[in-house]
Parts: sequence; structure tokens; C-alpha cells
Amino acid sequence: MPVQYTGVKDEHLATRSVAGIFDVSHMGQVAVSGPDAERYLQRILSNDLGRLQTGGAQYSLLCREDGGILDDLFTYRVAADSFLVVTNAANHAKDVAWMQSHADGFDVQVEDAADRYAMLAVQGPQAREMVQALSDAPLPDRMTCRHRTLKAKRVLVCGTGYTGEDGVEILCDPADAGLLWDEIVRRGATPAGLGARDTLRLEVCYHLYGNDMDETRNPIEAGLGWACKEETGFIGADAVRAARENGTAEKLVAFKMLQGIARQGNPVIGGGVVTSGTMSPSLGVGIGMAYVPVERSEPGTELQIDVRGKARGAVVAEKPLYRK
Repeated sequence: MPVQYTGVKDEHLATRSVAGIFDVSHMGQVAVSGPDAERYLQRILSNDLGRLQTGGAQYSLLCREDGGILDDLFTYRVAADSFLVVTNAANHAKDVAWMQSHADGFDVQVEDAADRYAMLAVQGPQAREMVQALSDAPLPDRMTCRHRTLKAKRVLVCGTGYTGEDGVEILCDPADAGLLWDEIVRRGATPAGLGARDTLRLEVCYHLYGNDMDETRNPIEAGLGWACKEETGFIGADAVRAARENGTAEKLVAFKMLQGIARQGNPVIGGGVVTSGTMSPSLGVGIGMAYVPVERSEPGTELQIDVRGKARGAVVAEKPLYRK
């Protein structure tokens, strides 16, 4: 996946106004199946798998015992005892090893399935219309998934995405990805790269693993407590519960710059650090996310960020930064 095709801003705005198509085949997949599949996933994932009906999609975290975040994942329940877990590319091998190492005592199969799938994300106001025109049946609603036939190719269509726009993600045989890509582009979707993917997700304050969360951060300080159900007893639940009850020293906030652009790693003067930063094509200002002391985390709080030795003003803002 290139950083850009014709330009980050053009691809970003095309996704917001019509539709963008992203080749996200670098993402990993893990197939989990067997009589204990739900009970096993309930143990290792932070959300409540018991709420996930067949054909459902759910966001959750993979945590260490100390609450450190190993990865953030989407889980699709494709059948009663069969799940597909989508991992971040850089973490895939680590995730598979972790998941397999915790399968003892469960009647479950945990298989690296990354070679079985290509993955295309079609996002934007007209994205579903474009894909629906290829489908043999209605597309799944948001946060659900269904097997469908697109241009005579059997695929898994998921009502999820990473842009804040409506749309779908398509998991298909790698041999079929080129044909589907070409057909969706022919119908008006703009090819979009990693650059636009990053600016789109940051405008709606979606986390990027390695920037906005990692093994040193707890879900509570990262603002992901909503995806954690400690009562399920997942690995790390006690640490997450303690952070929820006792509070954390820092909190991840969104901000808008008063001038300039902040980047990952820029220090927040007085405590904290920028985790993601860019120029927002939709808003026309510098935006980002940063960990700051809790007492400075309320929207409206003014910050000073050290950008290459110069103090630049910013203000803590409500999430998401961009709204349709």
C-alpha cells in the first residue's frame, strides 16, 4: 500500500465527499474455531464476546496482565463457533504467538489465516452504493458482517472501517482482489493510500497502535475503557479495573493547533507528549492527539507544544475533531 497515489489531500477529500478505496491487505487475520472458541476469546479479549451474535463485529483490546495494550482488534463472528480476528500488520506475528500460547485448556483451534485473505476498505458517502451494485444480496449493516458474492466472487463483507465514514471492508481470496478493486474504482472510488488513511482516522480520533497506545499504556488512560468489560475476567482485567477505580496520571486528548502543526514525539510543555499530529484536510488546521496530565485534559484547556524548539499554542478539543 503506497503512502499516496495522486496526493494525500485529494484522496482524503474524495473519501469524505464520494468514496475512497484502500488496499489494507497488510492487516492480519486469525481464525478461531471450536466448541470453546467463545470462552477462549472471552478470556483473551477485553470486550464481552458473549454479546457478539453470529454475523456481528466487535472492537476489543489484547492486553497483558499489567493492562498494557498488545494490540487493538476487530472480531467477526462468522458462525456460532467460528470467529475471524483482524490484527494490526506490525503486531500480527506477536498476536498469533500470544493467542496460541493462551489456548491451552480450551477446545479451540487458533490458526494464522493472513495468507488466506486480501482486504479492501471502501469508505465514503457513496461507498456502500458502489459495492451494493456488485452484490448478490443487501450489504450488512454497521458493526455486522455477512458472506456475499461480489462479481461472482465469494467474500466476507464487514460494516466496519477506519475513516469515520460509512462503508464496508471486504475480505476476499487474494486472487480476486485485483478484479474487485478495478470494478469498484471503475464505479467511482478513488484509490487512497496510507497518508489519507492516517489523516482520515485522526480527524475522527481513531487510535493508531504504536502511536496512541502500546504496551506501556493502559486502556483507561488511552480512552478505551468503553471496550473493556472487566467482569468477563479477561487477561489484564484486574489492572484495568484498578486504573478505572483509581484514575490515571495522564489521559489521551484530542487537540487543535492555534498555529503550526505538531508531530508524534513533540513534547507538551509542562508534561505530556504528542502521539499523532497532522494538518487536517477537512478542517484546515493542525490537529492531533497527546497524553497530558489529567488536570489539563478538559476541553478548552490551552496547551503549549514544543515543535522543533518553538512553543506552539494548542487547545484541547472534544472528540471527534471532525463531524459530518
